Amino acid sequence: MPEPSPVQWAEIVQQLGAEIAGPLSAALEQIQNLATTGQIDRRGLRLLRRSVDDARTAGMLGQQLSRLASGRLRLNRERQNLTQMLRSVLAQRSRETQARGVQVRQSLKAVEIWADGALLFGLLNALMDWALANTHSSVDLRLDLTPWPVKARLSCRFAHRSLELLGDEADTHASAAGLDSLAWRLLEQTAITLGVLPLREQEAGITLLTLEFNQLAPDEAPPPDNTHSRLEAEAARLGGNSRPLAGCQLLILSANRELRADAQAAVRHMGMLVDVVGSVAEAEQFCREGLPHALLFDAGQMSEPMLQLIADVMRDAPDFAFVEMFDGEHRTQLSTATGDGVARISRRNLADALPSLLMFELARRN
Repeated sequence: MPEPSPVQWAEIVQQLGAEIAGPLSAALEQIQNLATTGQIDRRGLRLLRRSVDDARTAGMLGQQLSRLASGRLRLNRERQNLTQMLRSVLAQRSRETQARGVQVRQSLKAVEIWADGALLFGLLNALMDWALANTHSSVDLRLDLTPWPVKARLSCRFAHRSLELLGDEADTHASAAGLDSLAWRLLEQTAITLGVLPLREQEAGITLLTLEFNQLAPDEAPPPDNTHSRLEAEAARLGGNSRPLAGCQLLILSANRELRADAQAAVRHMGMLVDVVGSVAEAEQFCREGLPHALLFDAGQMSEPMLQLIADVMRDAPDFAFVEMFDGEHRTQLSTATGDGVARISRRNLADALPSLLMFELARRN
C-alpha cells in the first residue's frame, strides 16, 4: 500500500496547524475578555476549557502522526485476537460512550490476525475517536470474514448528519469537515502503516468505513508467552524509537509535588500526554470523563475510595494499567506478578525502570 507523498504530509501539517490555531484563538478571545472585564461566567469558562482541550487533542494527534511519519517504527508482528482487542477497547471506552449518549452495537465474529499489537490497539482507538466525534446516531461495528479471498473485515457505520438537517447545505459542509479531521488522518495513516486497507463511503448522511485485514492467523497454537522475552522486546523497541508511547495518556495521582515531578521527568522523553491530579476524588472525576491509558499513583493515596476506583475501572477495562509508587524500598513488580493486578515500583527506581514498566503494561493489553 503506498505511503503518503510529501505533498500529502504537507497537507496534514497544514491541517494540524489549523486545528491547533482555531481553538487557541477562541481561548485567547475568552482570556482577553477576562482581562478586560475581570470576570468570566460559566459559559465563558466552559468555552475556554473546551478550546484548550481541543487544541490539546490536536497536539496529541500531531504527536501520533509525527511518529508514523518518522519512518522509525519497528513493527513487531505477532498473533493478535482482533475480536478480543476490539472488545477490550470498547469496554475501556464504555464510560465515554455512555457520557456522550452513544450506543455502540456490536456483531463480532472470532478473528485472529498477524499484526503489531501496539499499532493495532492504536488503530482501534483512532477508529472510536473518529466515529464518536462525528456520529449523530448509534455506532454499528461488524467484524466478519469475506468469502474469497478470505480476509478479516471490520466495518463501522454511523449517521454523520442529524436526520433533521438532511436538507441543510451548510450542515453538509460542516459534516464533511468533521469527517476529514486530524482524527481521520490518524486513523487512515495508522491503517496504512499496518497494511490495512481503509475504504470510506458516504451517502445520504450515512458513513460506512471498512477496514480489511489480509494477514489472517492460521489455526495453530500461538507461541508460549515469556515475560522476560517480552520485557527485552519492549526495551529494544524503546531504544529504537525516541518517543515510543507518543499519544498515550498517563494520569499521575499524588499530593506530593516532588513525587509528581520525579514521575513526569521519568516519562518526559516518551512523548506521553501527562495529566496530574492531587486526590482520589479528582482522579475519579477525570476517569469518569474518559479513561487515560494508565494511572500512576502514590501508595500514600491507597484507601477505600482508591480501592473502589481501581475496582470500578477494572470492571470496565480489565486490562487497564495501574502502577503504584512507593516512597521507600520496594522491588519493581509487573502486574502479572501481583495478586491484585497492580504493578509496583519504588520512587528511587522511577528514572531507570518506569519507562520499561509502562511499555510492558501497555503492551500487555494488546
